[in-house]
Amino acid sequence: MLILPMITLMLLTGLVWFYMYFLRLKYILEHRIAYDKLETPEQASAHLPIATNKPSNNLKNLFELPVLFYAICMMTLVLKLQDIGLMYLAWGFVIGRFLHSFFHCFTYSILSRFYSYVFSSLLLWSMLIRLVYLYIDHL
Repeated sequence: MLILPMITLMLLTGLVWFYMYFLRLKYILEHRIAYDKLETPEQASAHLPIATNKPSNNLKNLFELPVLFYAICMMTLVLKLQDIGLMYLAWGFVIGRFLHSFFHCFTYSILSRFYSYVFSSLLLWSMLIRLVYLYIDHL
């Protein structure tokens, strides 16, 4: 039941990764930037425009709270504690992360990005609470 939201979030991570490299390589080649000037994230930020670095920042975000999402989903699978509530929360989290990635990569709307982050985060914490409840009820 929770495999599809997990795969969907993994696909989002892959899309952001490809988009990041597409933008970076295009800019680096067009502006003939030496690779040694991009050795660290700080150097990349100094030599690449904000719009080119935004997907990189979003990719980092996709390896923060989503790690907890994957752990919760895997626990529900291993413990066989899935239910419709967890499924809705999982899909809500994934939708929130898609919105967050869209706002982060393609707009300068910090408030929209913040709201989508808070929305998805609250759903994630709700998933954890739901998992604990199901686990205790299962004992």
